[in-house]
Amino acid sequence: MSMDSWIQRAALMLLGLVIVAPFFGWTASVVGYAEPLENAAKMTGATDAAMNLNPGVLPDYTVGGFSGPIGTLISAGVGTVLTLIVAFGAGRLLES
Repeated sequence: MSMDSWIQRAALMLLGLVIVAPFFGWTASVVGYAEPLENAAKMTGATDAAMNLNPGVLPDYTVGGFSGPIGTLISAGVGTVLTLIVAFGAGRLLES
């Protein structure tokens, strides 16, 4: 198996996951899923004393100005690209 074939298949798989990301977001809202750490913070009262110093690049997997599914799709694409850039950069550093 050539390296180009492997990269193409991996890129197609990542693209497929990015495309279905809004579906996962929708299903999470339908079943009422919440992050376990957020649930624990609410139960212990830690959210009352919390200070949000950095809301993150794409808080709650959304992009301002876009509806839920479109925002999720965009944030999935941006997150995937950023992760690939960091991974390829680390690979290049380790290669040399």
